[in-house]
Formats: sequence, structure tokens, C-alpha cells
Amino acid sequence: MTLVVQKYGGSSVAGIERLQAVAARIAATVAAGHGVVAVVSAMGDTTDELIALARVLHPDPPRRELDLLLSTGEVVASTLLALALEARGVRARALTGAQAGIYTDGTAGRAAIVAVDPARVLDALATGEVAIVAGFQGVCGAGPHSEVTTLGRGGSDTTAVALAARLGAAWCEIYTDVDGIFSADPRVVPSARHIGRIGYTAMLELAQQGARVMHPRAVELGSHYGVPIMVRSSFHPGPGTVIARPGAALPAALQGDCLPMERDKKISGVAHDNNVARVTVTGLPHANFELHRLFTPLAAVGINVDAIAYALDADGHSADCAFTVAESDLAETVQVAGAAAIALGAREVRTRRDVAKVSLVGIGIQDTPGLAALAFATLASAGIPIEMVTTSQVRITCLVPEGRMEEAVRLLHSAFALGTASERAPNRDEEPAEVTLWSA
Repeated sequence: MTLVVQKYGGSSVAGIERLQAVAARIAATVAAGHGVVAVVSAMGDTTDELIALARVLHPDPPRRELDLLLSTGEVVASTLLALALEARGVRARALTGAQAGIYTDGTAGRAAIVAVDPARVLDALATGEVAIVAGFQGVCGAGPHSEVTTLGRGGSDTTAVALAARLGAAWCEIYTDVDGIFSADPRVVPSARHIGRIGYTAMLELAQQGARVMHPRAVELGSHYGVPIMVRSSFHPGPGTVIARPGAALPAALQGDCLPMERDKKISGVAHDNNVARVTVTGLPHANFELHRLFTPLAAVGINVDAIAYALDADGHSADCAFTVAESDLAETVQVAGAAAIALGAREVRTRRDVAKVSLVGIGIQDTPGLAALAFATLASAGIPIEMVTTSQVRITCLVPEGRMEEAVRLLHSAFALGTASERAPNRDEEPAEVTLWSA
């Protein structure tokens, strides 16, 4: 019996009719002779609604309590899906993340999976049941002192791929509200090209730079364990996108579902992310060489810093440092890095929320002359300022005004001929919003 792990996102289970449609899909998979482990997200906007309820009662809910609250959304969805399957005559067993053996490091709100003990999942499969696992969650510790933790937005993807790897599943299917991976967000670029197959490295960069179809940690796990991942729509049949190692043989069931991997394009796609904030620390004393004291506290609380720019002032005795973080982490960043900046003797800290990242992603970008120049020229010709730039072997990321983000995506998509047609959009008005938090 071939084992398949299927993950269904919130839009896929948003209501009774959609739950029944998911149950029908799972039943068909079972009828085809496959064993199935299904991982589900909370129904529709349940997670956002629970967060809103919590914040009515407390403006900044303790993460431990918030994790426990949010975990209930996936428990509800998994239980209802099990009932829908039972009503169809398909035996099913709903399991929480803890019952499914998902163990985490205990970091509330953004926990990492450290181990998977699938004993109860295997028990369900051995008795001919479909195992329905609540995604997005796990448990830290054991016994009466264990704590429920959540994996962060998109964490159900990570649950699914982790289970697929631990169970030795033939592949992992991610069912969502889009038809797979595209060269850009089709809602921003209607001419975006569907990508039939993509490697883990390019997909990881797209996910990290704002393509929200897949969670980056799920792609990392797939790459590490060699799990083929199929991303496809829950709502209608289509070829989807296979994420796999270049040149790797695919299971027969996936071979007819995807196009061959493209080898003639250096750029796979354009990603964007407006969950970005810029932090600038000015007047850092240069002589003490203690810049690490600004970033070590951020790492200690799990805040990821992306772009970093460091430049000496004209006097050579002080320097300015600018970096970007997720806007959702800005309040904590200001608290932690602000205290460090004061201790270092910096002059002031400023933040900006009206910025966004636009990234070109592709294998071998850094080895291909002219790609960065074309990107910069394309944005300059439209009068879109570039505030910061970061590059790697597989991406070029520009920080631009948030109000010009979608225009920048369309222009770059057209300039690199990534779609079926070129589109241009009128400029949008910029609304600068720089705030000085404190000044020495």
C-alpha cells in the first residue's frame, strides 16, 4: 500500500460543503489503494477570529495562552473531517498534534519540530483508518508539565512534510486555493506563468521572500529528506506543481501531473512581501566593534533579521546600521534592539513600516552578469526608489516603498519575460512614514 500525506489549508475546509468535498477526495484516494494521513488547518478565518477575540480581552496576549487557544481551530477542523469521512463509510481517527507525536522546541508562536513519534498515526493506518492530524501545532515536553505550542503561520505545511518524511510516504500533497506555483502572484500579475516543476532551492527562496503558497520550513524539510511535494488546488482538477530535486525520478502517480523542469530560465519567478519593516540605528560608536550586541539579543528571542546595511559616517568614528525584520516582529524588535542600541551609545532609532521586499529568484543568479543591472534599471525607469539591496546565489531582493510594490513586481516580471504577456501599471502615490522612536 502506497502511503500519501495530504494537507488541506483553511480555505479548503472553510465550511460544511468544503469539508464534504475534502472527505470525498480522501475517500477516492483510499479507494485507489492508498493509505492516507490528512493534515488540516483551521477552518477559513478561524485563526484570525480567535486572535481578535483574545485581543478584545488582552491587548498583548501571553504567547503560552494564545498558543493553547489557537490550537483549538485545527482540532475542530480535524474532528469534523473525521466525522465527514465516517459518514461516507471511511473509517477515520482525528488526532491532535500532541497525539500524533509532533514534538517541538517549546518556542511559543513559532515553535520548531524537533521530533516526530508517529506511533498513534501508524496504529490508525494499521487498522485501516485514515489518520486526520491537526496541523500547525505540537507539544513540548511530556506528562503534566507538557505545553501546547504552535508552529507559526503556514505551520500545517510543516506538519504535513514532517509526517511524510517520518512515515516514509511516497509523496506529500499540499491542497490550497491556487493551482500551484506561479512565476508571480496571479492576483498581482494576471499573466503569471504556471510552473510545473521546481527545485527545493528556488522554491525555498520564493517562500522566504513572500510567496505564501508554501511555508519555508516545509520546503526545507522536503529538501533534507527528499520528499516530493505536490502543490495543487482543492477546488478543481489541474496539473499542480511538483517540488523535487532537479533530475530526481518522481513517483509514477506524479509523473503525468507536471511539466518538465525548465532549464533555460535563470529567473524562476518574482516574489513580494509587505510584512516588512525597516529599523535604522544611527550614531553607533565605531571604535568598540561591538555590532554583534545589537543582533545577538534579537536572535535570542527568535527574531529573524534579513537585509543589513552598515556604513561609517564621514567622521569615521560612528556608523549607521539599517536592517529589516517582519513587520509583525517590529514591536518586539524595538524593545529588544532599542535597549541594545542605548547600551551601545547610539544616537537614535528610527522605524519605517511603509516598505516592501520584491525579489527575483532563480538558480545561478549571481553567476549571470547583467541580471542585477536589468532589475535596477527597470525600477529606475519607473522612478521606483530602491532603499536596500540584498543578494545571494539564487536571489536579488530590493526594498521598495510599499505603495510601489505591486508595480515593481509587474515591471520586473515583464522585463525578464516570465509570463505570457507584458503588463504595466500606473504609478501609485508614495506615502513616506518614518518615525523617530527616540533620540539621544
